[in-house]
Amino acid sequence: MRTRPLRARHGNLIGGDPARGNLSAGNRAAKTRAAKNRAAEKLAGRDLAFVSVLTVAAAALYAFYSCVTLARFRAGAYDLVIFDQAIRSYARFQSPVSMLKGVHNGFGPGFCVLGDHWSPALALLAPLYWIHNGPATLLVAQAVLLALSIPFVWAYAFRASSAVTAGRRVACPVAVAYALSWPITEAVAFDFHEVAFAPLLTAVMLERYQAGRRRAAVLAGLALLLVKEDMGLLLAGFGLFLLARRRDRRLGALLVVGGIAATLVATRVLIPHFGGRAGYYWAYWTLGPDLRRAVVHAVTRPGDVVALLADPPLKLRTLVLTLAPVLFTAVLSPLGIALLPPLLERMLASTYPNWWTPRYHYTAFVVAVVFAAGIDGALRAAARFPGRSGRLVRGWALLVLATALALVPFFSFGALFTPSFHAETARTRAAGRAVAAVPDGVLVEAAGSLAPALSPRTRTLLWDRTPRGAPWVAADVGARDFPFDSVRQQVARVETLLRQGYRGVFREAGYVVLTRP
Repeated sequence: MRTRPLRARHGNLIGGDPARGNLSAGNRAAKTRAAKNRAAEKLAGRDLAFVSVLTVAAAALYAFYSCVTLARFRAGAYDLVIFDQAIRSYARFQSPVSMLKGVHNGFGPGFCVLGDHWSPALALLAPLYWIHNGPATLLVAQAVLLALSIPFVWAYAFRASSAVTAGRRVACPVAVAYALSWPITEAVAFDFHEVAFAPLLTAVMLERYQAGRRRAAVLAGLALLLVKEDMGLLLAGFGLFLLARRRDRRLGALLVVGGIAATLVATRVLIPHFGGRAGYYWAYWTLGPDLRRAVVHAVTRPGDVVALLADPPLKLRTLVLTLAPVLFTAVLSPLGIALLPPLLERMLASTYPNWWTPRYHYTAFVVAVVFAAGIDGALRAAARFPGRSGRLVRGWALLVLATALALVPFFSFGALFTPSFHAETARTRAAGRAVAAVPDGVLVEAAGSLAPALSPRTRTLLWDRTPRGAPWVAADVGARDFPFDSVRQQVARVETLLRQGYRGVFREAGYVVLTRP
């Protein structure tokens, strides 16, 4: 009784001698599938080489851009020195204190950055400071972390498109487009931030879920909660997507509730516990002074919510640019719903304009979702044309790559093609001499452009409009520097210091170093 099932499992031989090749149609199909699998294995080797080269090249490009920016004194104290000081503290097995952040924002010199943003994942970078103690370490680490998300985006695209065409013909251009996409490049250009972890973990979550590895996907999603306090909203968005899938509705509900709860706990319990304030980044005053009243306002007056999405109009431009890298096909995918919570968090804000501009790192938090949803949306659109679906998806992938290349000159990486980005000038040489004029180990108030170079060997504060009384000041009166509103204010600040007994020890090309007995 067991003979037939066993024979079926081993080829479904029907009559004749298999040695003579008298095989059933099913067995011929099995041989064809085996041949395709062998070809796929060979193809996978070439693909592995492609993805590896692309990942290494992207990491090198990101690191090169960041390190040139640092070397030419274009990096800033906000936020590079904040992270540098905090991770240096981690490396010494201390609380992640940023004196610069604490003093400038009125929290005091012992301020723990976990009271600013809930980002304990940053502690993973501390061992790198045992190798090289300085901001360049963070910039290179960020470059590597961002690049490591590329293989998972490639795998997602390959697996998704293989049903209608040769997967690599979609995955390869999409992976290159992702590597050059403006959300990634703007994150690289804006020094270092905790966003470095987000694309990788998000891409892992989506790719592992697609591969049927739900446990690994959930673990990657939970790891996102250690990146920043609002990553619970992204996890909740992924949960909303799962609610639409019958077999994963329970998991989806857990992620929605758990993600929102995690964000509330991080903002209302953990951040205040480490010295911050729960409402410090509250940005929704148009809707209400707190979460409860803002939600009531949004529910009872939805027209105000819609109006906020276009006030100012730059918000709409950023939304368009967010979806443009995938030619807007993300809106055709159910996965696109995962974008709603994090995008609404930014676009409903009425303060903190940096949140809704494309020139910073905030869109990089969702870029992996945009590409995954875009791939799925393109496949859904192509499925309406069964005879041409493969060709349409391949065409979409090439257009996505062309769009990424076309957008490069309009964002920060366009500077790579200008000689001024690479050139050392009289002003950059003067900046190096100004930094060298400050002794090791001293307390110094430093202009934002000079602070990253001083942070590894001094106790660095931000030179701002409030007198701090530090024995050393490294100022910049040659170009406007954060947080001043004008060069005139900076000049007036230096003149005030001179009247208070400071004396100049260096002055060149707009840089001034002062000290007092």
